[in-house]
Amino acid sequence: MSSPSNHYASLLKLCCENKDQSQLRKIHCLIIKTLTDPETFLSNCLVNCYSKVGNIKYARRLFDKMAQPNLFSWNTILSAYSKSGNLSEMNSVFHHMPFHDGVSWNLLISGHASHGSVNDAVKVYNLMLKDGLGNLSRITFSTMLIMSSSRRCVDLGRQIHGHVLKFGFGSYVFVGSPLVDMYAKLGLIYDAKRGFDELPERNIVMYNTMITGLLRCGLVEESRRLFRGIKDKDSISWTTMITGLMQNGLEREAIDFFREMRLEGLAMDQFTFGSVLTACGGLLALEEGKQIHAYIIRNDHKDNVFVGSALVDMYCKCKSIKYAESVFRTMARKNVVSWTAMLVGYGHNGCSEEAVKIFCNMQRNGIEPDDFTLGSVISSCANLASLEEGTQFHGRSLVTGLISFITVSNALVTFYGKCGNIEDSHRLFNEMNVRDEVSWTALVSGYAKFGKANETIDLFEKMLSHGLKPDEVTFIGVLSACSRAGLVEKGRHYFEIMVNEYGIRPIHDHYTCMIDILSRAGRLEEAKSFINKMPFPPDAIGWATLLSSCRIHGNVEIGKWAAESLLELDPYNPASYVLLSSIYASKGKWDHVSQLRRTMREKGVRKDPGCSWIKYKSRVHIFSADDWSSPYSDQIYAELEKLNHKMIKEGYVPELSSVLHDVELSEKIKMLNHHSEKLAIAFGLLFIPSGLPIRVVKNLRVCSDCHNATKYISKITQREILVRDAVRFHLFKNGECSCGDFW
Repeated sequence: MSSPSNHYASLLKLCCENKDQSQLRKIHCLIIKTLTDPETFLSNCLVNCYSKVGNIKYARRLFDKMAQPNLFSWNTILSAYSKSGNLSEMNSVFHHMPFHDGVSWNLLISGHASHGSVNDAVKVYNLMLKDGLGNLSRITFSTMLIMSSSRRCVDLGRQIHGHVLKFGFGSYVFVGSPLVDMYAKLGLIYDAKRGFDELPERNIVMYNTMITGLLRCGLVEESRRLFRGIKDKDSISWTTMITGLMQNGLEREAIDFFREMRLEGLAMDQFTFGSVLTACGGLLALEEGKQIHAYIIRNDHKDNVFVGSALVDMYCKCKSIKYAESVFRTMARKNVVSWTAMLVGYGHNGCSEEAVKIFCNMQRNGIEPDDFTLGSVISSCANLASLEEGTQFHGRSLVTGLISFITVSNALVTFYGKCGNIEDSHRLFNEMNVRDEVSWTALVSGYAKFGKANETIDLFEKMLSHGLKPDEVTFIGVLSACSRAGLVEKGRHYFEIMVNEYGIRPIHDHYTCMIDILSRAGRLEEAKSFINKMPFPPDAIGWATLLSSCRIHGNVEIGKWAAESLLELDPYNPASYVLLSSIYASKGKWDHVSQLRRTMREKGVRKDPGCSWIKYKSRVHIFSADDWSSPYSDQIYAELEKLNHKMIKEGYVPELSSVLHDVELSEKIKMLNHHSEKLAIAFGLLFIPSGLPIRVVKNLRVCSDCHNATKYISKITQREILVRDAVRFHLFKNGECSCGDFW
């Protein structure tokens, strides 16, 4: 090899490493000018470089012009087609080769294994065996084992293992590592362990592979023993343990391993930091997370996009949204994972509007969302009950094709259910090609939220008949449906099978559903007995649920017990005071009501003010009781006055029990007439075009008078009115409500 060729080859190698096609062309021109007849070696270098920078077409043109291509030349162009996935050209080149060696066969197998079918790769492998065992190498078996693992071909993997032993490759570490990895990934951990134990020689790669397999299969104690037995652990060994412990729910131990790794003075990479920060997020360990953040800054990893994204995710999970925003703003580079971490963080921290905004900012920055990003922003729209934005994202999912991803489809089913469009939710569910437990649970919960108990139960039974296993969220949906329909025995049955058949340990939400089922049906003594038998006392929602039912049924004794229990748990929860006041007011015990109000003032307890909102022309209009802040107030109150006269003619009688003040009758009626949801409905009647439903959201449970009045309004105006309160959806149509007056 001449000195100029050697010099040019070095320059071409640099072009390959830097993927610099412009510089490559300049050097090529220089070669043409200075060398009249380049050596085959240099031509091979050019073909190899053009293929590696992605210009395979020009690489092929150079190859075709070579006067005397050697075996290396053929393998070079064969490698280009194999790696790019152009299988037809790869096969053509292979069949036109004057002869083949082991490299040629391995490239053909690799092309089919990576980009084609398992059958084609196996056919080539069998032809290779017929051509001569001398072609076999450790690369052959490594490729076949990796393919068996990725394509989950257990039988093929076992056959290749047999060939490894038969043809004398059992002692090769390069083959043993993918062999152990294959068995571990296929869940055959004891086969992996046997393969590992049979190896006469093991290096650190083998140990790390075996530890990964053990942790993946949940064998934590065995992985610990193996890890402690390694003499010369490297950074990958430690990172593997930290990651595996975190994935097995042992976040605290993962953090302890991270500390130990720091004391060893080993270098840490993005995977180490990513795993330990995920562990901190899982534990809500903010202080540890901050310490690791400081360590990242000191060791100059803060500009790594993977580490930055993990920091954003950790702070969001620790409810420190301001820290997350700070990290996000200062990231030098952001990818789709970074944007998605911030978006999901906003959603999980109740900042759904910010989640939608950051999605729009992401698009303005030229970052295309993936299925997880789009599913997350649709979920935020669901939390906002923002039908307009959500339907736009639905359209985007159709245009981009992301609707084919189950994460997006599930988010859309949930979104339409939460927005009260249960028919659209069910239609999307039916259009899904693949449905999982989340899909069924989303629809079950949607129908439950709408109070459609029979439909909820039918769906739940169909889910079981399809062989899908319900989780705790599914049971919350079906139990809440039973509570809202008064199906006491059904509720008992589902609670029992949840525990006994599906082995789900009830959490507070499940017990609250059962309290609701019994107490709503008027079985307050049974509800009390159920609470006394619970393994732990109800949470604030559970006590408030019982107290609310005591208000409905006028049970002062149990109501007082529930209120006292709630106050003991949460002394500043206004629900206990308000609901108990309601019970006393319904019994005419105004002195008790006054006493409760005095106690609230003394303790500084404030009731959340009721408010309702309605969206019109991309703007949200918010109303509170007796609110005159809207520029349309005169029109709204005039509309309410007209409606009130018409309702009275139809037989409407104000439910004065909804007023918790000892005032004159006329003042009580006035108070009822100006509740926030009535103001929002009047606004909708004035501005929402006829033919479109009026959609109102309220932050509290709708009162019985407003519920009754809205039925009359829907009948008088012949409009559909959808009210989403703190408990459920109410679809008012032709004087009836979808809840059947049971809420």
